[in-house]
Amino acid sequence: MIFALRELDVFLRSRTRIEPRNSLPGLPSLSIIVPARNEERQIERCIRSLLATRHPKFEVIAVDDQSTDATRAILHAIAADDARLRVVDGAPLPEGWVGKSWALTQGAKEARGGWLLFTDADTVHEPAAAVSAQRWALEHRCAVVSLLTAQETVTLAERLFLPTILYVILIGIGPLDDINDPSQTEIAIFNGQYIMTTREAYDGIGGHAAIRGEIAEDLELARRFKRDKRFRTALVGAGGLVRTRMYRSFTEIWQGFVKNFAIGARGQPGKAIAGVALIACVSPLTPILLVALAARRQWRAAAVLAVAAGGVIAVAERAMRAMRFPRGSGVAVPLGLALTQAIFVTSVARSFGGRGIKWRGRRYGGGFGGGR
Repeated sequence: MIFALRELDVFLRSRTRIEPRNSLPGLPSLSIIVPARNEERQIERCIRSLLATRHPKFEVIAVDDQSTDATRAILHAIAADDARLRVVDGAPLPEGWVGKSWALTQGAKEARGGWLLFTDADTVHEPAAAVSAQRWALEHRCAVVSLLTAQETVTLAERLFLPTILYVILIGIGPLDDINDPSQTEIAIFNGQYIMTTREAYDGIGGHAAIRGEIAEDLELARRFKRDKRFRTALVGAGGLVRTRMYRSFTEIWQGFVKNFAIGARGQPGKAIAGVALIACVSPLTPILLVALAARRQWRAAAVLAVAAGGVIAVAERAMRAMRFPRGSGVAVPLGLALTQAIFVTSVARSFGGRGIKWRGRRYGGGFGGGR
């Protein structure tokens, strides 16, 4: 029941989202920066959607981060037909840097726009997306706005696990109202798939160079901005204007979240332990206890527990629908929660046990620093 109440609180106070807006001639110039390392299966779809952006003055900068597949060739072929795309052939990764932050830093150095949009190679953008986000930021006097993108789920693994994992992350961080409250400096997170910022704000906090060794660069960037207090930030729903397909298999889901989970708990071990314990009460302990109560014919206690579990699933289903996940995603919450715990434990063990992690063909050391 505690978990269900937390769900409800987060859902009711996380309704901020942008709506589609038309372009205006006086909007500040925009540079859209895309890091790309071995993205041949999705980079063209992303870049072509960005080139369809309806903005009065924009450019797209794609940084090929030492790809070993066809990514670079695809990017240069598109650029040959459209001068709005500039391709940066990324330099080798320096000691102490994580690959994504290094690629974004190189892209930012080439950017001419007064505003910067950092977005991932697995995203797809509606033509009105960038204008809508920029106008929303200007109207709300935000120097930085990050969007919660809609998630594409195709395979069975994506549909079973991805909605719950992303949902748990939001529940763990807190409602958007708290995330966007400038006075709550310890509650901060961006979605690295979409971060739009003024050049002044980005340079003011030191850019990605200031977080060069962090795997979860979006989380650390949000924390740095919010603690700085000079620039107002916001995390809002994208209203379906941007979507992404993060991972395409169980293996990709596992590897992708293992690299991030321990970062979110760093500095807050007590809160992390409490969160994992709360999740465990929902799954797997609740199903196990239900079976045990039924076996002992303790029907009243089993009914109470079943109602509580049903409440969790019902609230999750409503919230996940608002997050544009497929209908029925809430039913898979118990299974998704069990996987979430396994990922979290593995992430902590690998990072703080000194094993580090491997991502995009590179290994990062224990504590998530020192990219190689």
